[in-house]
Amino acid sequence: MDGTLNGSLNMVGYGLAAIGPGIGIGLIFAAYISGVARQPEAQGRLQSIAILGFALAEALAIIGIALAFVLS
Repeated sequence: MDGTLNGSLNMVGYGLAAIGPGIGIGLIFAAYISGVARQPEAQGRLQSIAILGFALAEALAIIGIALAFVLS
């Protein structure tokens, strides 16, 4: 053992970085469910905003996995 690490630390970094979008998606849909429960007639408007927020948060995770493979 000469003190070097075997394996890819990029994947460990991505695993830690994926926590952020996961929490963000959870918060987005928790707010959506709460909003629809309080005001059911606003479901259409809230749904489009929730889907947009989900897409933006998921894009961060997809960009992160792409960079983890590219920078390895």
